[in-house]
Amino acid sequence: MAVLMEGRVAVEHLRGLLKDEIASLSARHKRRPELRCIVVGRNAAASVYLKSQAKVAQELGIGHAVVALPEDIRPDDLIGEIAALNNDPSVTGILLQCPLPSGIDLEKAASFILPARDAEGIHPANLGRLVLGEGRIAPCTAQACIELLHHYQVKLYGREAVVVGHSSIVGKPLSLLLLKEFATTTVCHIATAEAHKLEDHVRRAHVLIVAVGKPGVIKGEWIAPGAVVIDVGINKCGESLVGDVEFEAARQKASFITPVPGGVGPLTVMLLMKNICELFKESLKLQS
Repeated sequence: MAVLMEGRVAVEHLRGLLKDEIASLSARHKRRPELRCIVVGRNAAASVYLKSQAKVAQELGIGHAVVALPEDIRPDDLIGEIAALNNDPSVTGILLQCPLPSGIDLEKAASFILPARDAEGIHPANLGRLVLGEGRIAPCTAQACIELLHHYQVKLYGREAVVVGHSSIVGKPLSLLLLKEFATTTVCHIATAEAHKLEDHVRRAHVLIVAVGKPGVIKGEWIAPGAVVIDVGINKCGESLVGDVEFEAARQKASFITPVPGGVGPLTVMLLMKNICELFKESLKLQS
């Protein structure tokens, strides 16, 4: 039976490293990093995430504030709010909280955040640096998968890594991070399934990472014996939360597997703060 890859265990290690580094930088430069979160309208899930951000930021010595905007804000006015934060020298990083109201395109709006203030690593310039293998920040969920693999000492060099899902904030950047680790990386998507090839790719994966948002899309019987399985999906089924992988069946075959919830999720907020720390260091270099 597979070992559970619990995010909370990896979080504690990362928390200590970040807290010490931020305290040292803040003491040396007489200022602390500052995160600003833009929230458009009201959303219960977003509120929970923001509270979690604020709690972790306080623990680490990072300033955290919410910029609350009305749900009916015009796209041009939202861009104006982003520009004001871009021009505020006290701000280290800016996050545009999802979900956004219909009529506001996330990728377009996020592109107006300066790359040097992009807390989530989703600006085209920062994604481009990942392509070159030079990125110091990256989308938080993609980073969380790699951090979890490192924490549990999973070998990636030369291994067959299969990513199911090719979103611009998880699957695509994750594939680039895996390539940086010299994993032999395959990305599967809807066309893979329509070509009836998804099972074939999953069966040969040494490391399988699934981020689709469809419960049970990956059958437990497809998992190769001894594979490492990271399930990014989190789906409501009745009163329960389940992943994209059939957990119990997969657990019987895998060597490591993430629980849902409790796998990647706990790491995402901490890696957001790691991005802020990296942006802070870069801003201090520019000012020196």
